[in-house]
Amino acid sequence: MSVSMLSTFIKPMHPEGRRFVAAGALVAVVLFFLWVPLGWLGVGLTIWIYYFFRDPERTVPSRPDIMVSPADGVVSLLEPAVPPAELGLGNGEMMRISVFMSVFNCHINRLPAAGRVVKVAYRPGKFLNASLDKASEHNERNGLAVRLADGRSYGVVQIAGLVARRILCWTKEEQDMARGERFGLIRFGSRLDIYLPEDAAPLVRIGQTMVAGETVIADLTGALKET
Repeated sequence: MSVSMLSTFIKPMHPEGRRFVAAGALVAVVLFFLWVPLGWLGVGLTIWIYYFFRDPERTVPSRPDIMVSPADGVVSLLEPAVPPAELGLGNGEMMRISVFMSVFNCHINRLPAAGRVVKVAYRPGKFLNASLDKASEHNERNGLAVRLADGRSYGVVQIAGLVARRILCWTKEEQDMARGERFGLIRFGSRLDIYLPEDAAPLVRIGQTMVAGETVIADLTGALKET
């Protein structure tokens, strides 16, 4: 198998996944001693865990004045909504794009647009199905408020899901970040909400498949619109 073919199937794994893969491998070994078919099931589980924590390189678009998807998954909501109060983005509605991640998606989260992270706010909550609209309000979440170079601000919120039990965010307040830069992950199924800045135009539709760091989700100038 060539190097290019290997790279298609074998992706780098985020360090967060190492202990889970090790635990899965240990379980597989024990199951082989109990019954060989169970051992192979353990191998399959271990491979899936590795696949879940994969962290492939992405080609971030260089075009100015755009926002990219913060997550792999499918657009599940596209509507005006009031952002979480803890982000300090005001009480008015902002256009919200929600990207739902299944347990088969890559769960590394990337920043939609370059800027300074002015707020990182965690809030405990429930673990409802992340595809539901009310998950934005009731579920455990972690949000970032980001200020663009032109002074406008937007929000991106990690929301735990039905089987997600851990939100990770390694970004700090007052940190300057580039478009597409990794800022966190959520374990085992979840959702990302993006609250677009004023005058930005969404360029996606409900049901559209997203690739984190690559798929363009909005035009910051508002000049382009999805048709």
